[in-house]
Amino acid sequence: MQVPISDIKVKKRLRKDMGDIDALADSMKRFGQICPIVLTNNNILISGGRRLEAARALGWRTINAVITNIPEEIDKLEYEIEENLQRQDFSSEEVSDAMRKLHKIKNPGFFRRILNWIIRVFKRLFKAGS
Repeated sequence: MQVPISDIKVKKRLRKDMGDIDALADSMKRFGQICPIVLTNNNILISGGRRLEAARALGWRTINAVITNIPEEIDKLEYEIEENLQRQDFSSEEVSDAMRKLHKIKNPGFFRRILNWIIRVFKRLFKAGS
């Protein structure tokens, strides 16, 4: 659900170093908000502080959020800790593989470009005949 950013309350958080918010904002501008933030039913931020800051930097008025009923402070803290601990960044090998695949897709070889052109032609032919 979309929640007005001005309605979100941010209390004391564990994360002190927000990292590169500009890079996250660029990503959100390009791809949109991939994961929602998590709020209590009183609009108190539980997780997604970096996403919220990036949305603010972009001038967004609303942000996609999941509302959950977590009344106890200890449960809110455990949720915030769990969300930040149970992530796995790509290894350097995985990043290299991903970049190679992306480069290959963006820069197909000569025969792949010819095959892609043939596929587009056939799609247009059969679409026009429908």
